Amino acid sequence: MNYNVDDKGYYGEFGGAFIPEMLYPNVENLRQQYLKIMAEPSFKEEFDQLLKDYVGRPSPLYFAKRLSQEYNTKIYLKREDLNHTGAHKVNNTIGQILMAKRLGKSRIIAETGAGQHGVATATVCALMGMECIVYMGEIDIARQAPNVARMKMLGAEVRPALSGSKTLKDATNEAIRDWINNPVDTHYIIGSAIGPHPYPDMVTRFQSVISEEIKWQLKEKEGKENPDYVIACVGGGSNAAGTYYHFLHEEEVGIIAVEAAGKGVDSGESAATSVLGKMGIIHGCKTLLMQTADGQITEPYSISAGLDYPGVGPMHAHLYKTGRAEFIPVTDDQAMQAGMVLSKLEGIIPAIESSHAFAVLDTKKFKPEDVVVINLSGRGDKDLNTYIEYFKL
Repeated sequence: MNYNVDDKGYYGEFGGAFIPEMLYPNVENLRQQYLKIMAEPSFKEEFDQLLKDYVGRPSPLYFAKRLSQEYNTKIYLKREDLNHTGAHKVNNTIGQILMAKRLGKSRIIAETGAGQHGVATATVCALMGMECIVYMGEIDIARQAPNVARMKMLGAEVRPALSGSKTLKDATNEAIRDWINNPVDTHYIIGSAIGPHPYPDMVTRFQSVISEEIKWQLKEKEGKENPDYVIACVGGGSNAAGTYYHFLHEEEVGIIAVEAAGKGVDSGESAATSVLGKMGIIHGCKTLLMQTADGQITEPYSISAGLDYPGVGPMHAHLYKTGRAEFIPVTDDQAMQAGMVLSKLEGIIPAIESSHAFAVLDTKKFKPEDVVVINLSGRGDKDLNTYIEYFKL
């Protein structure tokens, strides 16, 4: 079984490029160029240098002693929250801004939900002196105010998406509209492992630095490269794709994907795509998608702005369909409590997206000798208001 993308841009039956005619030249040019550009020694050198000196990689693999005692298993945290900008998103935006420069683009657009990808995009645009427009749902602008301020400080223009649920899906729609209107000078930095081929594969490759580091870091700490389990939260799924990448074909490694169940899988207010989704097309790719009987996209819900998405990246849809990954839905309440447990036991306040991954420790039993790696994909300062309201702090 192959879990990587094939020559036609598919993961099994998921993927492809379903795009308006106007975007075909852009996407096709990217498809023809991305692997060649990524293989160029000068690209690799610049990418690695920026990850080291600007982002602060490698991010630590931290043995969480008190958390491990609490759950009677060996828990390591991949500290993506310590990256510059506070999340994994910057790994991908560094790669894509270098790609855009080599493709001769001068204007950057992006979509964002939790704001972390928007901040990471605004950051690299400031670094490279490029124009930056970030689309963000009106509701997300309200609930992620600190990140909106950061984007503006970095010189980006934040444009609200006022249609639909006014969240991530709608921000993505607006960004695609912009790209159709400005196809020549604009590169669209997609923030997740979603979109038309080659985006899911390109984003995954840029994020695969996460699993690449886990392997050598674990070898140093445990004398073996492969953990028993890798766990990550999945919305569109870029942090998860990066966490799983080097373990996809290592059958002894259990892959756990954690989805946002919102107020409950059957509550009508959820974003648990694997359980609730069926095959459909969203934002340029064929994947699992929450939809009504007549194919209209269902509005997702999660307390976490970054997981509030009705679809999932095609690689994850394939991992679900083949059974390679175990998908576990986690409710708002379970995630919020797990975030508080990590804060109190380890002195680390996680992003609410990442808190979903930690909630698995309460729903799945691990053996004392298991080595469990959890991707701590982002830090919680952007979510302090949500924590304050939820816990009445």
